[in-house]
Parts: sequence; structure tokens; C-alpha cells
Amino acid sequence: MIRLLAALIVAFSFLSLPASAHQDPEIAGYIQVDGGRIWYRLNGAEHLGKRPAIIVMHGGPGGTHRGNMPYVQLSDTYPVILYDQLGTGNSDRTADKSEWTVEHFVGEIDAIRKALDLRDVVIAGHSWGGTLAAEYAVRRPEGLKAAILSSPLISTHQWLADNQEWIDQLPAATAATIRKHEAEGTTNAPEYRAAEQEFYRHHMCRQTPCPGQRYRVDGPKGNGEMYEYMWGPTEFFAPGTLKDYDVSPRLKDINVPTLMVCGEFDEAAPKSCRRFAGMIDGSSTIIVPDAGHATMAENEPMYVSAVRTFLTKALGARE
Repeated sequence: MIRLLAALIVAFSFLSLPASAHQDPEIAGYIQVDGGRIWYRLNGAEHLGKRPAIIVMHGGPGGTHRGNMPYVQLSDTYPVILYDQLGTGNSDRTADKSEWTVEHFVGEIDAIRKALDLRDVVIAGHSWGGTLAAEYAVRRPEGLKAAILSSPLISTHQWLADNQEWIDQLPAATAATIRKHEAEGTTNAPEYRAAEQEFYRHHMCRQTPCPGQRYRVDGPKGNGEMYEYMWGPTEFFAPGTLKDYDVSPRLKDINVPTLMVCGEFDEAAPKSCRRFAGMIDGSSTIIVPDAGHATMAENEPMYVSAVRTFLTKALGARE
């Protein structure tokens, strides 16, 4: 029923366990893409061919699948696939920056579908992963049944404008430090990095320690070079290759049920998430109260419940 890359797959038998975010993969391995191999893990194998598979893209660029571990809870109903994008996590590292493009990373989704013979899919992505989910959905691929855009980067210009508003609400000295060092090109200065952390306490993860860190213990490392090359030194300063990125004019082309999720104090600001969702026919929006950008981490039960409810409505109750 599924076509896996022979000799590269490790299979496990945990089908009798209740679904949990810490559950080991039932299937794991590598898939060849342009430039190398990407690592993936799959839970809910018993549902393959019966229910749409959920493919989940991580943030960054240069993050890892570990931030998306709460999705594994949905494997009691759906096949759930998490993976590391080329160049980061468990996937092959590459020094070829020509592979570090939106087009390449969107293409990895099709490679996963082909390798695992996934006819019907739901795409979900958080932050930069939400970018990839949106880019994939606007292309209207065959078999796409729903999309989940979680705190997505839709427009770099809007993202930066929203975060300048958040910076305005920081103590005046903190905001001044941020703007001074960005203007002078000294974003590695200790004062700038301290101000960055103050921003993150308000708008990345508002809980200390951030609950999601437990999923990253002993996990694979991300790729900071990729993050800075494509984005920049911080979440709110983006001189990288994505500096002019904007998929918003094409959101109207999405023709599947779509859920937009963001936090009340998210870097992907609620007002913009609502506006972008309004460009997609039949979309719905969930705002996670008192959460920053780490929406899954800060209120995992609400997040998973909202996604489950959305999928049940979008795809129909389980037969």
C-alpha cells in the first residue's frame, strides 16, 4: 500500500499504544530529494489509505520536526508525518545554498507524497512551515484535502511591520537598543541579544521555561546558518533572502478548508492572521489566548483540540 525507500526505513510496532506526543515513530527513514536525503517519521500507519495523511512542516528556516511533536497525538485517527527539511535536523546537511529556496522546500512535500504513496493529504505548517503550507495550497495539488496555517509567515513586509508595533510596546530603552544595533549592523552585540530575549519573553514563548522545550531534549540540531541566510539575525529583523517574500496575493487560490491559528501576542500578529484568513474562502481562525509565537507549546491541549475539531469538520467524522 505504501512505497517506501527500501533499506532506508526503520519500522517499529507501537500500534497498540494510545497516541501521545512522545510516541516513537512506527516508520522512520530517509527520502531522496534534490540535493540529498530528508529524514521523516510516521505514526498512525494503520490509517494509511483510509484517512488523509497529515504532513507537518517545521519552522525556521533551519528548525527541526521536534517543535511539531504535538501533532503525533492525532495519529489515533490519521497518518501523521513529521520531517526535517534538507540541511537541518536529521536530514542531510548541504553547503549548497542554491537549495535553500521556497521552491526547493515546497518540492519536498511532493517527494514525501511520492515516496510514501500518499493520495490524500492535509498539509500543516508552523511559522516558516506555514509559509510552505500556504505555498503548497495555492498550487491546488491533486489530493489536497485541507490546510493548517499555524502562525505563518505570509508577507515579510507585514510580519516586520507587526513586530515593529510589538517593539513599540517594549520599554523605551529596549526598543531603542534594538533599532540602534539594527541600523548600525551590530546585531551580534550583547546589548542587542539581551533586548532580543526581552522581546521573545513577550512574543515567542510567554512561559518560563517554555513547555515545548521538553520535546527538544536530545533532539537533532537546527541550522542557524540557514536561518540567518534566508531570514536574518532575529525574528523581527529580516535582511535575508526572504526579505521581499509575499504569498498573500495568491491566498485566494486556496480551495480547500483552511485553519489559521496564532497566539494572542504572536509574532504573526492576530490582526494580520485574521486578514490573511479572510482572503481564503471558507477559512476559520483560532487565536490562542495569552500565547506568543510558540502556540503549540503554550497551550498544547487547546491547540490539538482545535486542529482535531477542524479536521473532523473539514474531512468528516471517522467512519
